[in-house]
Amino acid sequence: MITGDFLATLRHRAGRTQADVAAAAGIPASVLSAYERGRRQPSLAAASRIIDVLGYAVKFDFVLDPSEQARRLRDVLELAEALPYQPRPLASARR
Repeated sequence: MITGDFLATLRHRAGRTQADVAAAAGIPASVLSAYERGRRQPSLAAASRIIDVLGYAVKFDFVLDPSEQARRLRDVLELAEALPYQPRPLASARR
């Protein structure tokens, strides 16, 4: 989640005013102020535009919830255990 504190910190680092950034991102300055004060939560699209205007890039990594990862691993292991086991004969030593 992108917080208002994070947006404000990026804006201060870039040395830009709220009015300047809001105009460049296509949102009212009052909305940007509400984001930075935590009174509103920006959508991903709005946050991405603001961050882009400030000269930074947004990168999202898809990470599964640990409980979902555990469930999927359990499913795979159960399927593997259900497979019929047929050992292959050992290859004869060549002479």
